[in-house]
Amino acid sequence: MIGKALAALREGKFILLYDFEDRERETDFAIRSDAVTPRHILQMRKDGGGLICTAVHPVAAQRLGLPFASDALRAMAVAEREGDIPYDRKNHSSFSLWVNHRDTFTGITDRDRALTVNAIAEQVKCALNGGGVRFHETFRTPGHMALLRAADGLLDVRKGQTELSIALAEMADITPAVTICEMLDDDSGYALSKEDAMTYAKKHGLVFVEGNEVLSAWDGYCQSRKP
Repeated sequence: MIGKALAALREGKFILLYDFEDRERETDFAIRSDAVTPRHILQMRKDGGGLICTAVHPVAAQRLGLPFASDALRAMAVAEREGDIPYDRKNHSSFSLWVNHRDTFTGITDRDRALTVNAIAEQVKCALNGGGVRFHETFRTPGHMALLRAADGLLDVRKGQTELSIALAEMADITPAVTICEMLDDDSGYALSKEDAMTYAKKHGLVFVEGNEVLSAWDGYCQSRKP
């Protein structure tokens, strides 16, 4: 299934990414950010219903000067503290800044968010390829697109949807900026069950991949790259 997931990402298609039974137990839409269109934003907000975010590779995040929100807010009493996150008590969340592209109007429309997401991917690509980055000229904050900064070391350190999606992007050899959105259940008020997410994937012809599959593939990928 990993091979199909990587192929779908390369083709600019959605995949459904489930994390772990002992973590969030959530399924996210995931798509390469440089392929996002307004229709993709529509599908995520209508069929997903969670927060639409864009995950960024840790090296790119560092070069772009993107902080972890918890670090930026450390002086405020509301900043999260160690152990605050019930599903990941050893790590802080991956949230960074919230941005709008400077050419957007409100920033919240499907077209505005697609523009912002595409531009984030372009800045990530420039940052990793040694090109000139213009992050602060391109975006304003606060905005409507949440940026997620993947942990250094990726899945060796933290195993959230942020790290899983960026690991998949690396294995797919695409720009490691991936836009994700949790799938929620209209009836229960909780996350959509794994079984219902799999049913959705089958109905819509999407690849469904689990965190354990990503971990296994990532281990093999890292081993193959060792000298």
